[in-house]
Amino acid sequence: MKLTLAFSPCPNDCFIFDAMVHGRIDLEGLEFEVRLADVEALNTAAFTGDVDITKLSFHAYAYCADRYVLLDAGSALGRNCGPLLISRRPIASEEAAAGRLRIAIPGKYTTANFLLGYAFPLATEKTELLFSEIEPAVLDGRYDAGLIIHENRFTYEAKGLRKIVDLGEFWESTTGAPIPLGGIVIRRSLPESVRQAVNRVLRRSVEYAFAHRDASLPYVRAHAQEMDEEVMYKHIDLYVNQYSVDLGDEGRRAVELLFQKASASGVIPAIHAPLFLPSAQRA
Repeated sequence: MKLTLAFSPCPNDCFIFDAMVHGRIDLEGLEFEVRLADVEALNTAAFTGDVDITKLSFHAYAYCADRYVLLDAGSALGRNCGPLLISRRPIASEEAAAGRLRIAIPGKYTTANFLLGYAFPLATEKTELLFSEIEPAVLDGRYDAGLIIHENRFTYEAKGLRKIVDLGEFWESTTGAPIPLGGIVIRRSLPESVRQAVNRVLRRSVEYAFAHRDASLPYVRAHAQEMDEEVMYKHIDLYVNQYSVDLGDEGRRAVELLFQKASASGVIPAIHAPLFLPSAQRA
C-alpha cells in the first residue's frame, strides 16, 4: 500500500523519518511518497486533507481533527524547547503584554502563535512570515519583535538579537506540563490496521535513528542547507526525545491540556473526535 507522507525539511523531521523513507527498517509492506514543506504550509495543506500522513502544529490539528488522528510516535514535545519572542532593542515582557508591538510570526496556525496569544492576549498586531525570514525582518526594523522557532533559537544572539520571553518556559511555569509543539497525524478514513501499522513503522524509525545517529546524517544535511552541523544536532536533540518514540500518558495529558486551554480561550473550535489512536492498540 502506498501512502503520501508530508513533513518539513527541518533536521528533527529528517532525523525521525530517514529510516522510514529509505527502507532501513521493516515497513510492513507499506510504501511512502514523500512531500517536504515548511510547517505552516503543512498546516494549511492538512486542512484540505490531501495527504495521508503529515506533520503539523498541534494548534493546526484542532482545525482538521475530524479528518486526522494523532499517532503516538513522531511528536515534538519537551521542556525548554518552546518558541522565543525576540527583538533587536531591549523590550520588557510588560511592553509585549501591552499589545503595542509589531510582531512577525511563523504562521497563524503554528503552536508558537497559540502560545504567543496564551502569554500575551493583547498582542494582536501580527504578520505572517516564513520562519527563516523573521530574524532578518526584525534586524531591519520592519517589526518590533519576532516569534522564532526551529534552529533560530540557537543563532539569534549571534545576530545581535535578544530574548523578550521564552514562551515554552511560560507554558511550563503556568501548567507544569511539557510543551506540545508538533505531531504526526494520519487520515481517519484509512483502515485501523493501516493506521496502527504506520504508527509501528514510525516508532521503529525513531528508535533506529536513536540507535544509529550517523545513518541519517546525509539526509539531514541535504535539507539543512547552510546550517552548521553543531546547530543541526542541537536542533535534533532539542525536539526529538522519548515523546517522539511514544507520547505516553504524560505526553497525551500535555496535548489534551493544550487543547483545553486553547478551547477555553476561544482560540480553537471544540474538538469532538478522539484525539489519539485507541489505547488498546498502542503496543
